[in-house]
Amino acid sequence: MELFARAQVVRLKSHHDKFLYADEDEVHVTQDRNGASTNARWTVERVPSSPGVVRLRSRYGRYLCASNEPFLLGMTGRKVLQAPPPPAGGRADSSLEWEPVKDGFQARLKTRYGHFLRANGGLPPWRNSVTHDVPHRTATQDWVLWDVEIVQVLTQVHDHAPTGAAAHELKKPPPQEEPRHRPTNSYTGHPPPPLQNDSPPPLRETQHRLTKSYTEHPPPPLEKDSPPQPPKPKPKPAPSELESFPSFSAPLHKVEGRAIHYHIADDKGDVDDNDKTSSFTFNGSNLEELTLKLQEETGLDDIIICTRSPITGKLAPLRLQLPPNNAAMHIVLVRESSKVAKTFPWPYGP
Repeated sequence: MELFARAQVVRLKSHHDKFLYADEDEVHVTQDRNGASTNARWTVERVPSSPGVVRLRSRYGRYLCASNEPFLLGMTGRKVLQAPPPPAGGRADSSLEWEPVKDGFQARLKTRYGHFLRANGGLPPWRNSVTHDVPHRTATQDWVLWDVEIVQVLTQVHDHAPTGAAAHELKKPPPQEEPRHRPTNSYTGHPPPPLQNDSPPPLRETQHRLTKSYTEHPPPPLEKDSPPQPPKPKPKPAPSELESFPSFSAPLHKVEGRAIHYHIADDKGDVDDNDKTSSFTFNGSNLEELTLKLQEETGLDDIIICTRSPITGKLAPLRLQLPPNNAAMHIVLVRESSKVAKTFPWPYGP
C-alpha cells in the first residue's frame, strides 16, 4: 500500500498517542510515548513472494510476530512479540508477515489469519499492551488504527527485477555520443563554413583572449568565420531521495482533538482550589471512549464523569453526548463509592 511504498524505517502511533515500542528484553512489544527512542523505529522489509505484505524489524534485529499465545486466559486477544529471524536458507514463518490496509490517512496491520494489530488501553494489565485480535466493540474500533510516520525513505525502489533479454539490455553500457564539432546555438553573424573530413575547427589566438573583462582595451572582434563559442552548461546536482519527499519527515496524519480539563473530587464532591488542573487532548467522539481515556489517565476504574452547574454549583453526572465541534470540556471526576455519588439519581444513587 502507498503508506509503506517508499518507507524504509517507520514509527507506528496508536490511538492512545503512543508508539509501538520494542521492549529492551528483546521479547515483548508495548506502547510508549517516547517516539524519539530507537526502540520505536521499525525497519520495513518487503516479502518478495507476497506483494503488499511487509515484515517489521526492531532495532534488535527481531521481527514483529503475531503469536498464538493468549494474552490472558479466557480472552480472545493474543500476544504480539519480537521473534528471532528465520535461519539462513530457511522459510520465514507467516506469523512475521503483516498486510497494511489503508483506512483514510491511517492504516490497519492485518495478520495472515485476519486479525489486526491492536493497541490496548484501560487498567493494567491491559494498559500499554499490544495484541492481535478482531475488535468487536465500537469503542475499540479505533484501537487497531495506526498513524504511519515515515522516518527514512528508500533510496532506490525495485518493484520487479528484469529478467531474460531485458536484464541483458540493462547490462549493456549506454552508447557514446559522437563529438559535436558545430555549436548548436544560433549565430549573430554568418554561420561557419562546412567542415571537411570531419576535422575539428582550428583554434584561433583570439579564442584565448576571451577570459575575463578588460579594464583598458577590449579584445579585437572575432572574424566572421569564428562565431562565439556557447557557454558550457553547469551540471545540475542530482537531488537526493530525501529532498524529493520532504513531507515524509512529519506524520502523515494528525487528528485535532478537544481539550479535556479535569479535577478529582473528594468523598463529598469538593475540589481543593489549590489542586492543579489536569489536562490532555482527547481524540474520541463519545462518552464511553472518554471514560476509558480518563481511566487510563487516572488509573481509577470506578469514576463518574460530572459537570458542575454554574448556577447552583452542584455536580451532575454527564449522560448525554459530548459537546459538538470539539469544544473544550471542564469536568469533575467522582468515585462511585463516594458519598456524593449516592446523592445522584439512578443508576448511581437510590
